[in-house]
Amino acid sequence: MNKVKHCLLVVLILVSVACTDGRIYEDFQSLPNQNWGVTDSLIFDFQDVELINTPNLVAMKFNEEYAFSNCYLRIISKDSAGVILDNKLVNMVLFDPKSGEPLGEGFGNSYTRYDTLPFLFDQQTKSVTLLQYMRQDLLPGVEAVGIKILK
Repeated sequence: MNKVKHCLLVVLILVSVACTDGRIYEDFQSLPNQNWGVTDSLIFDFQDVELINTPNLVAMKFNEEYAFSNCYLRIISKDSAGVILDNKLVNMVLFDPKSGEPLGEGFGNSYTRYDTLPFLFDQQTKSVTLLQYMRQDLLPGVEAVGIKILK
């Protein structure tokens, strides 16, 4: 009986370790009416997150109403005093340029695309603001936008 308990404990530990994907932080912000306005600032708070030059991903959930093959994002990181640490423009490709098929994973007509950011957040980063930079007042078909930080 004692061996059975030990085996079950080992299996439980292995399963719990296998189920973690190594993320430190992940958050999505839904957009009203699935439209991302040019003035909609999506702010992600990292006050309680310990960032030590870790890989960062930006994610976008979109559906068939999204009319472009990519999305330009303005990513602004700030410290605790609100001072801008970084201000980058990132091109997130959402569809394969040759086939036109949506990139990322999806179900039905909704897809989620993760893309690696070409820079790292450091300990000073306490918030990140995402803005759409597509020169269009509203981007229909954008359901949510998020950030994921890995270990």
